Amino acid sequence: MTGGAGGRGPGAGAAAVRVAGLTRRFSGTDRPAVSGVSFEVGAGDLLALVGASGSGKTTTLRMIAGFEAPDGGEVTLTLTDGRVRDITREPPQRRGFGMVFQHYALFPHMSVEENVAFGLEARGVARPDRLARARATLDRVGLGAAGARSVQSLSGGEQQRVALARALVIEPPVLLLDEPLSNLDPGLREATRNQLRVMLRGLRVTAIFVTHDQEDAFAIADRVAMLQAGALLQVGTPDALYDTPATADVARFIGRGTLLPAVRAGAGVAITVGGITQQVALAREPAAADRSRSPRAGGERVAVLRPEMLALGPGGDAAAWPGVVTVRRFAGGHFAYTVQPSAPETPSLEIATADGAAREGDAVSVRVTADAVALVEA
Repeated sequence: MTGGAGGRGPGAGAAAVRVAGLTRRFSGTDRPAVSGVSFEVGAGDLLALVGASGSGKTTTLRMIAGFEAPDGGEVTLTLTDGRVRDITREPPQRRGFGMVFQHYALFPHMSVEENVAFGLEARGVARPDRLARARATLDRVGLGAAGARSVQSLSGGEQQRVALARALVIEPPVLLLDEPLSNLDPGLREATRNQLRVMLRGLRVTAIFVTHDQEDAFAIADRVAMLQAGALLQVGTPDALYDTPATADVARFIGRGTLLPAVRAGAGVAITVGGITQQVALAREPAAADRSRSPRAGGERVAVLRPEMLALGPGGDAAAWPGVVTVRRFAGGHFAYTVQPSAPETPSLEIATADGAAREGDAVSVRVTADAVALVEA
């Protein structure tokens, strides 16, 4: 994996992480919690592990941290001097990673700076030195004036930054974050995730974080790895998973849209609804290294139609799909429509457009306006 965008170099102690074939089985279950997961995170890069509950993302993070012992596979670090270190069987304290937990795990009886300095105390750093380093780290996360305050006097977003400072003060080669934004209300969550990305990019730390929220992943991560039922389905940039999903499951989880049966037609895709076929160019497919498996030859395929790839028109367009508007919703910068095609047993179409002229109950036509669409296994 290459470094982050914009020439952003890694921090002085940032290490690259390689996960190869990680597998974890728990007794009493009929399938592995994690099965053969492999990916790499470049020094200074930010990777998000996403997936629904039970997908294996937290178990994967815990194996990287050393809190779970894998039944197979390995975790290695490439250090700044080029040495490769196998940490698969090392205990957590030997790895030296920073960890931000879902519930922050701050100590209510300690001040902010004492919370941040706690990890240094456990490492035997003298009190004057550890407090000085704690204050310097609080400056880096924008809380330099809060050192003497009680953590209970802070907002949720400020507590999250204290937890981040406590993880960073030990100068870890890798930072791990487990659902770091899940305890925040929606308004604060959006502001905090933007701050978190700016801080992590500015600090140039290698970071891996778990989230079930794709918006968090897209807002923060350079790359996203999606897991389902313990298997890695695809890893790539946020736009790659959105525009060129490797599977129908990735397409359903990442973003909104409609999946319609389609066939390959030369260099394009033919999508037929109610006897009316629309053809569009085929989007590039993900690289083999970024997907869990290659599509099966001859398998049924579906086209992935995102809301912005479709346009509404008046009814009667013979080259477009006829339908009826069932839902019209103003969504801030655009109108979100749901259209039920006239063809029976066809899923409804989601459309995003700046034109809000159509009303619920109107007969309309729908055209595919995208330059290219993805074709994936059904």
